Amino acid sequence: MTEEHPAAFSETSDPDWDMPLTLRITPGLIVHALMENASGVHTGWESCIDEAAALSELVVMDDTGSAAVRLVEQEFADEEDPEAAWHDWAVEVRIGRVVTTGHYSVRSNAPPLDWDWHLREAERTFERACVLLGRRVRRGLAIEEPLPQELPPRASRH
Repeated sequence: MTEEHPAAFSETSDPDWDMPLTLRITPGLIVHALMENASGVHTGWESCIDEAAALSELVVMDDTGSAAVRLVEQEFADEEDPEAAWHDWAVEVRIGRVVTTGHYSVRSNAPPLDWDWHLREAERTFERACVLLGRRVRRGLAIEEPLPQELPPRASRH
């Protein structure tokens, strides 16, 4: 064995599937690889999510609990325009104490196409980030019934 190879390494056998791997990853690399289409990104020592504004949340953790990926849907008022509100899908990647967050935000009165695009980008970012933790995301199906434009005609007897 050479000094550059750990004692557990053997070139005569295949690597063990449970052998820990080490990567050098930075918040900048996470943003570059995962959050390129986000409305805004930032890092911090704690989450920026306002739990009172959260509408839904998905959390995935690694086996040690030292890393997590979170997708949070939230809605909050616009500080500059009290009549307006923002809808935001935030993807948080926490590795150790560092939290890297990408926001996919749209105004509440934006067209449905904008809502769909931001939601889809946030979901794709979440799916790709889960790979960092060795997790896979499977999509579910949701059926949306159209809302009636007007009340159905009443049956009447003549």
